[in-house]
Amino acid sequence: MEAGVKRAVQKRQVLFLCVFLGMSLAGAEPLRYFVAEETERGAFLTNLAKDLGLGVGELTARGTRIISDQNMQFLLLNSLTGDLLLNEKLDREELCGPREPCVLPFQLLLEKPFQIFLAELWVRDINDHSPVFLDREISLKILESATPGAAFLLESAQDSDVGTNSLSNYTISPNAYFHIKVRDSGEGNIYPELVLNQALDREDIPELSLVLMALDGGSPPRSGTALVHIMVVDINDNAPEFVQSLYEVQAPENSPVGSMVVSVSARDLDTGSNGEIAYAFFYATERILKTFQLNSTSGNLYLKSELDYEAIQTYTLTIQAKDGGGLSGKCTVVVEVTDVNDNQPELLLSSLNSPIPENSPETVVAVFRIRDRDSGNNGKTVCSIQDDLPFILKPSVESFYTLVTEKPLDRERNTDYNVTITVTDLGTPRLKTEYNITVWVSDINDNAPAFTQTSYTLFVRENNSPALHIGSVSATDRDSGSNAQVTYSLLPPQDLHLPLASLVSINADNGHLFALRALDYEALQAFEFRVGATDRGSPALSSEALVRVLVLDANDNSPFVLYPLQNGSAPCTELVPRAAEPGYLVSKVVAVDGDSGQNAWLSFQLLKATEPGLFGVWAHNGEVRTARLLSERDAAKHRLVVLVKDNGEPPRSATATLHVLLVDGFSQPYLPLPEAAPAQAQADSLTVYLVVALASVSSLFLFSVLLFVAVRLCRRSRAASVGRCSVPEGPFPGHLVDVSGTGTLSQSYQYEVCLSGGSGTNEFKFLKPIIPKFLPQNTGREGEENSPFRNNLGF
Repeated sequence: MEAGVKRAVQKRQVLFLCVFLGMSLAGAEPLRYFVAEETERGAFLTNLAKDLGLGVGELTARGTRIISDQNMQFLLLNSLTGDLLLNEKLDREELCGPREPCVLPFQLLLEKPFQIFLAELWVRDINDHSPVFLDREISLKILESATPGAAFLLESAQDSDVGTNSLSNYTISPNAYFHIKVRDSGEGNIYPELVLNQALDREDIPELSLVLMALDGGSPPRSGTALVHIMVVDINDNAPEFVQSLYEVQAPENSPVGSMVVSVSARDLDTGSNGEIAYAFFYATERILKTFQLNSTSGNLYLKSELDYEAIQTYTLTIQAKDGGGLSGKCTVVVEVTDVNDNQPELLLSSLNSPIPENSPETVVAVFRIRDRDSGNNGKTVCSIQDDLPFILKPSVESFYTLVTEKPLDRERNTDYNVTITVTDLGTPRLKTEYNITVWVSDINDNAPAFTQTSYTLFVRENNSPALHIGSVSATDRDSGSNAQVTYSLLPPQDLHLPLASLVSINADNGHLFALRALDYEALQAFEFRVGATDRGSPALSSEALVRVLVLDANDNSPFVLYPLQNGSAPCTELVPRAAEPGYLVSKVVAVDGDSGQNAWLSFQLLKATEPGLFGVWAHNGEVRTARLLSERDAAKHRLVVLVKDNGEPPRSATATLHVLLVDGFSQPYLPLPEAAPAQAQADSLTVYLVVALASVSSLFLFSVLLFVAVRLCRRSRAASVGRCSVPEGPFPGHLVDVSGTGTLSQSYQYEVCLSGGSGTNEFKFLKPIIPKFLPQNTGREGEENSPFRNNLGF
């Protein structure tokens, strides 16, 4: 944190240093460059890099540009070479009029770091205008009594050029009566006077026509001519005289057109036509004639067009009063234009930096200049922006301002800002200008993708088709562009024994998950893995989510009959005494189903019987019992086919065949079935029964030992078994539970049936008898978490 504070302090010091340097340079003498008007476009003026003491590459690196108040692109800067070139032909008379010297100020702006140099382009005049008389014919009446040496004012010519190229001399065509004397008005203008050399005689020469020529001081000089028509009249010895020789008036610049500015007055002591006075402009420029109108009879001066203080502050007019005898007098009228607040402030944008990268420290967004063409308080301005924006305005030199970010921006909160810069002057009434800037915020990769869920649970039924779409994950990124483009991937599983790459795949573009192969519920009931979402930013950001896949059981296993054995060996025969009561337990069909849930709920029914109606099968537990009393007429041998069916959809089934032999008592010799032991059918010795009984007991004992060993081995290998067994959820239906202890199997049994997880054939590996116990309306969920697969069989 201390390092961050130090960096911030250093940045402020650099900024203050740049502002100080800019102010110091702004206060220095401006750079001056000279060019003659009408110089061709592209002319070389100077090399700014050398003038500023900068390297050529620094001009481009520092973002150098030329700006001017006139918004005229009359200069062109080559940033690569540093050459300053003329961008267009300049007309000095159009740019500056009569003002001399003609100076065009401009500024050289360096953005990085911020620095301003003041400069001026001086436009030199060339002799491209000839003197022109407003009236090509000048009429003059001279009394014949005029004495030699009398002078008569003549209309002056006008020359738009200045300096040595302006009007410098007048000449008149050779004659014996007059010569020209050039007078200076005291305001930098000259005018001609016609001086009489000898007395006139109206009877001898009633009129004269002379050519007046105006010459400028150019090289070569230019000239203009006017015809002077002189009429010799009788004596008029009193010239008009003005009441005031100088009239000074003030006129606000917003004065309406047609309003009277001033009224001048002259008097003449003569009578008749010699005393009649007519007022007219004397030596009036074109601008004066466009702006003012003079009533020749009353001497009232009216406004002909609008005044503009910012263009001209003072007008000097010379008004002549001429009587009917040709004599005249003159006075001077000075009209001072007063300023009103009629110009709105102007905002001149120099540079705009947009878009701005988010999370950037203090950044210069825009550089602009404020200008108001009014004067005094009317030209003073105040600049501001909205208060709810993360930007501040910093004043600089020469009315320059910088718009700077106040704190790092966040694109995810605001993608753009509309900044309204309000400039208000201090005049009455106050005028304001609003300038809108849109600042865009560019994105950086500062947001990691976020999943819509922290974990996903997907369900897929076993025996699915390969490449099956089993679900999707989705993540969003608050960034934009490539920073928001998300790519999905499978992360390495934490369980190294899980073959994840062969189980599922993910579409990297949309997060769709696919099962790569058929799943087997009996081998794999559930698995989980993690998926990652990575954006394409630099550096890339990522996140992850947990996906849990639950395999749903399908009825793909048929019931398997455990007893009686259906392996093609010698069939087992059940002995039933003829004295058995109805409901006598003959045998029990024991079966299991590798599926779970209702797919493993088994029901039993008698499919075929040698003598229908004699035996019955209990549907819920597979017990085969006598249905009625036996009689001597009933056959001794019976063959029963029992159908075992699960509760799946569609249901699967298996059959079990039982052989039943009716005997009068268990001491009666055993009569084997003809198809099983034809050679022993005739043996009726008691020794045979004893041998059979002994073999049965021995077999049962051996089977119990093997079963005990198998149970011990199963418990040891259960943790490593891939396929796990589970107890079907929910209680068994009542018709599938048996708690009686009668029948050939004298006690109730629970079997743990485990399937081989690798063979794919669901072959039963072992049977485990568990200590019999009474099961009251069990929900079937006890021990579910500890036993991978357990099926209660009718017990």
